[in-house]
Amino acid sequence: MKLIRHENPILTSTGKPWENKAVFNPAASQWRGNIHLVYRAQGEDGVSRLGIVKLSSPTEIAERKPEPVFEPDPDSEYESMGVEDPRVTRIDNEYFMLYVAASKYPTLMAIPAHPRGSDWRVRVSLSKTSDFSSWSRYGVIISHIDSKDAALFPEKIDGNFCLLHRVLPHVRISISTDGRRYKERGPVFGPRENMWDEVKVGVGAPPIRCPYGWVLFYHGVDRNKVYRLGVALLDLHDPSLVIGRTAEPVLEPETSWEKQGRVNNVVFTCGVIEDDGNYWVYYGGADTVIGVASITKKEVWDWAKDELSKSRYHEFDQIGKVETEETEERRK
Repeated sequence: MKLIRHENPILTSTGKPWENKAVFNPAASQWRGNIHLVYRAQGEDGVSRLGIVKLSSPTEIAERKPEPVFEPDPDSEYESMGVEDPRVTRIDNEYFMLYVAASKYPTLMAIPAHPRGSDWRVRVSLSKTSDFSSWSRYGVIISHIDSKDAALFPEKIDGNFCLLHRVLPHVRISISTDGRRYKERGPVFGPRENMWDEVKVGVGAPPIRCPYGWVLFYHGVDRNKVYRLGVALLDLHDPSLVIGRTAEPVLEPETSWEKQGRVNNVVFTCGVIEDDGNYWVYYGGADTVIGVASITKKEVWDWAKDELSKSRYHEFDQIGKVETEETEERRK
């Protein structure tokens, strides 16, 4: 199962100071009959802001806003280094945008243990819109820990908002009754030894419902720091349970603009659109430009059906958690 690239990249940086270094990692959503990409941009000052483009087709840009549509809140200590890597989910008639608020830990503050010894502070934050031009900001929603790569499910599950996010090196799940205060439920899946996602994994686009489970495009990183994309299938009723994951990546750096850029050897998605029998995957290449690739829904659904049919046990962070009889009965 592999994604097919189209004429790429579809979006590159401009000469404008706020986006003259890089445009990458776009959220994707459909509004009023058009696909909209909310993308991360960096310019002269190195601060991340969000721009927006409207597409006339899955591969053609129709309109590009000349100025940022979303900038760091000057009153927020958590956004001093920018707003990064948005994911947009439509729930009812509202569009929820989760993004990373980026800053650095104050000099006198104790820095949490981190695999890379980084002083970067990253927090999952929330904003909402109904028109992709004005935004209601709710600020940090997971405040106690460094976390990123967050995306909401497009519907409530058992009456709760469900959110996936990444606390190194695992994807985790949290739930909320009001969409703003989240309770941690635990890990969903993590790295796999001696595979393409052996070092860390992270949420890609928001999960997509299919008849056989939740389809989740995600990224994985190996020991050589190569970022690739794969697909996971989560249980429809309890998405903390993993039905299957692709053994091989569905997309990996191959072109020059994916292999060479501000961060080499990266393909990184934050948005997928369902359109005309296909999944259109929008992704950043080498943290510098934006590309698009696609795969038929039939191919993904056939894979998902096969994973579900052969699965009696769910992978759960590689510790062999057996799915409950209750979940098994719901599936029958």
